[in-house]
Amino acid sequence: MFTVKITSKGQITIPAGLRKRLGSDLVEMEMVGDEIIIRPIRKPGGALKKYALKGKNIEEVMKMEEEVARSGFSQERNDH
Repeated sequence: MFTVKITSKGQITIPAGLRKRLGSDLVEMEMVGDEIIIRPIRKPGGALKKYALKGKNIEEVMKMEEEVARSGFSQERNDH
């Protein structure tokens, strides 16, 4: 088990040993109950498949994903 600090900007540093084991510098995070699950993304396109929309390019889909994540995060913070 590792202990990491969350900075005032909401950032964490994943210890080098864990980063090496992940095998990727791109991860997805999911909140499950009171735990945060971090999974490596080995194929960036594969991670965005569920957001694929006809007529949208990858940049548009990624921008939409960021906007949804930001609005969801803001809503969660306001709920507490």
